[in-house]
Amino acid sequence: MRREVERPRRVHRTDWMALLSGVLFIVLGILTVTRTIRDPLILVGVMVLGLAFAGLVAIVARVVRGK
Repeated sequence: MRREVERPRRVHRTDWMALLSGVLFIVLGILTVTRTIRDPLILVGVMVLGLAFAGLVAIVARVVRGK
């Protein structure tokens, strides 16, 4: 009989910057393909604001974790 040794599970913390940036680029891609946003200046503005928001969330998450 072979006994399986239980190893502690590794817990990975959520990378909020990567997650929100990925969602932002997917949404902007969909909006661009469907021609909802046609003006490149608005597209760039929304992208910069979205990345700033994702960065803010990542900073707040890191502070809350205490790291």
